[in-house]
Amino acid sequence: MKEYEEKMKKFLCDNSMSAEHITFDKSVHTVEEACAEAKASPDDFVKTICMVGSSGETIGALVLGSNRASTKRVAKALESEKPNVASPEEVLERTGFLVGGTPPFGYEAVILIDPLVIEKEYVYIGGGSPQALVKISTKELLAVTKGKVVRVRK
Repeated sequence: MKEYEEKMKKFLCDNSMSAEHITFDKSVHTVEEACAEAKASPDDFVKTICMVGSSGETIGALVLGSNRASTKRVAKALESEKPNVASPEEVLERTGFLVGGTPPFGYEAVILIDPLVIEKEYVYIGGGSPQALVKISTKELLAVTKGKVVRVRK
């Protein structure tokens, strides 16, 4: 687990990001666990839902913790066929990070950010492992991902 957290810390450092990497003793894999450990509400967290597009591209759909990503809306946004949600093995292979700690950057992907995410000032994202989070401003998140803001929540 530590290798993925170190990879995330290195990315933050190499890109001079002002985001805060936080490691927990307990799992923050689910939104419920993250809320309990970080003492925050579900909509303070952003889930990166990894998908595989019809052309084989990696897609990251970013939604608030209380929302679910829609493959139909992702397809519409990309003007393509519906993507498949990646399996845990595919997530690790495509992103280099574990499910439950996958950040929306640090690998090649098309990133789609739900507008509700951008309405927040700061959010927590995956920190590389199921025991880590990154607190980041949404302005910095948008800049580093070069994401397209489009509705992807159900």
